[in-house]
Amino acid sequence: MVKKRVVVINTFLYSVEDLKKLFAEIVPEVELINVVDESLLREVLANDQPSIGVIRRICLYAQQAEAMGADLILNQCSSVSEVVDIASKMISIPFLKIDEPMAEIAVTTGNRIGVVATAKSTMGPSSRLVATTARKLNRNVKVNICFAEGAYDALLLEQDKEKHDKILMRTIEKACEENDIVVLAQGSMMSLLDKTKDMKVPVICSFRTGVEQVRKVLKMQS
Repeated sequence: MVKKRVVVINTFLYSVEDLKKLFAEIVPEVELINVVDESLLREVLANDQPSIGVIRRICLYAQQAEAMGADLILNQCSSVSEVVDIASKMISIPFLKIDEPMAEIAVTTGNRIGVVATAKSTMGPSSRLVATTARKLNRNVKVNICFAEGAYDALLLEQDKEKHDKILMRTIEKACEENDIVVLAQGSMMSLLDKTKDMKVPVICSFRTGVEQVRKVLKMQS
């Protein structure tokens, strides 16, 4: 039997191993191919939005994924999630956003939704995704952006994950005091989920539900 082939477009090297583990657990039947281009995220951060160059490269990666026989493409990065809407028009296979299922869970769980981010480039796309999902599902929600100032630089520039985690946990704790549910807008935060289990409100991350949707879209038996 020929395996289904899934291509994941990553802008962040830290996410690759976490996604490999989740794919092995949730959809072990697929052939997983990771495309990693960290320059995409750097360019988005430098321009405060996806540049023409970023849009062009993601569209090319999507077309190449289809050309290599991919059955489905998964976008890993929230900062470029809106580019998926453009690239999807150029291909005939599904191009999924990893954070879309998370947004659906958020808007059907509470009215006040805290969106925790460490990269400024993520705040707009993630909050807009939650708001758009709420409109689609006819839910009335308030989206509160909770920015973890300094966490991104600690992880990427200083290579200090402990500092990154401390800043992030303070932001998450504050977000939990002010919201009905908290979403971690970036996959790099997934390692903190165990520390949030006893928070007063649910704290969710995109990676697990993002991979679970692959099984559903490919119509794979449970």
